[in-house]
Amino acid sequence: MIKSQRWFVVALFFLAGVINYLDRSALSIAAPLIQKDLHFSHAQMGIVFSSFFIGYALFNFVGGVLSDRIGAKRVFGAAMGVWSIFCGATALAGGIVSLIVLRVLFGMGEGPFSSSNSKMVNNWFPRKEVASAIGVISSGTPLGGAIAGPVVGYMALRFGWRWAFVAIMLLGLAWLVLWVTMTTEHPQDHPRIAREEVELIKSGQADEHAISHAADGERLGLGYFIRQPVILATACAFFAYNYVLFFFLSWFPTYLTEAHHLSLRDMSFATVIPWLLGSIGLAAGGFVSDGILRLTGKPLLSRKIVLGVCLGAAAVCVALAGRVASTQGAVALMSVSIFFLYVTGSVYWAVIQDTVPREHVGGVGGFVHLLANLAGVIGPAVTGFIVQATHGAYGSAFVLAGAIAVLGALCSLVWIREPRPAALMKRAW
Repeated sequence: MIKSQRWFVVALFFLAGVINYLDRSALSIAAPLIQKDLHFSHAQMGIVFSSFFIGYALFNFVGGVLSDRIGAKRVFGAAMGVWSIFCGATALAGGIVSLIVLRVLFGMGEGPFSSSNSKMVNNWFPRKEVASAIGVISSGTPLGGAIAGPVVGYMALRFGWRWAFVAIMLLGLAWLVLWVTMTTEHPQDHPRIAREEVELIKSGQADEHAISHAADGERLGLGYFIRQPVILATACAFFAYNYVLFFFLSWFPTYLTEAHHLSLRDMSFATVIPWLLGSIGLAAGGFVSDGILRLTGKPLLSRKIVLGVCLGAAAVCVALAGRVASTQGAVALMSVSIFFLYVTGSVYWAVIQDTVPREHVGGVGGFVHLLANLAGVIGPAVTGFIVQATHGAYGSAFVLAGAIAVLGALCSLVWIREPRPAALMKRAW
């Protein structure tokens, strides 16, 4: 499989995902040291965590639209360069204002990650392999989170937390060299791809389920697709996914050190377990969804089944994780929650590719990702204020994350269905 050029592109994206979450997780791993060094309260640290998502959410949409207009390869390459530089610049932070500014700029760099790789998959893969490809790409992100614990923890203790961010920056810039020299925007432009692979890709890319024209033949615009119930429901389910994910990403390491009194070293290794299970879940989820699609022949039904079942299971586990007394129980429940959560990770993007024509995949994907990542703006800050208001208790924050995941599961079960006919829409935006 990896011998084909399309799966080589996936391999590069997989490595980019590892770097992406290594970068993003570094702050939460180093948070206890940063709080002590810069004298931050829980509420202030929550605001710092949330500030990343201000730039990130905005550039989810900007990156998606630009991927449609100027190409996913250019957008993703620029994104990797920007986020790597500002990850390294985190070492320059001297207080809450400078750290917030750097995190916003870092978030702007990471914003195009998912929408641009979704667009690249749309260019390079037949429909029947879309969820599988996105699942493999996405499985690199929790692996990066798993690596972040021991790597950043060791470097922060051995050399100081600032040097950990500089080292990660250098890794991202090295990857960028590979991306620029070894990929093309479209498969037919690649000098080393076989003609048979190009034909396989093109023959499997018909927009069978997407609506692209109104009843009078007018081409439908971006505004039409982002108003569709199936797209808005996907965004709601994605919001729930991100709320749980960013709650875990931002606060679970600190929860282990404060509520369960783990050392930074022990916490760094304990967080590896949920991330590893998440990586397995992400890689498997796309293949499970595509497998159900092959059995039923109904793309949205296959996506709905995975979303409803797995978001519901994740909700139960995360709500219970903050109520158990033992460290082992909390880590085990959070690990199972992250596994089920990540099984759904590729499905949101698959829904978009199932229902949106090729020329709007980037823009619609970016819009959905923007709405979903408002959870990152809201969730970490809300958690920080809850913990501070309850004098260090985390139980209510875990329950709130579970409740939001339940709502996401219900949205997907009720509203993810075949989009309304284009005949109902007389003109596009």
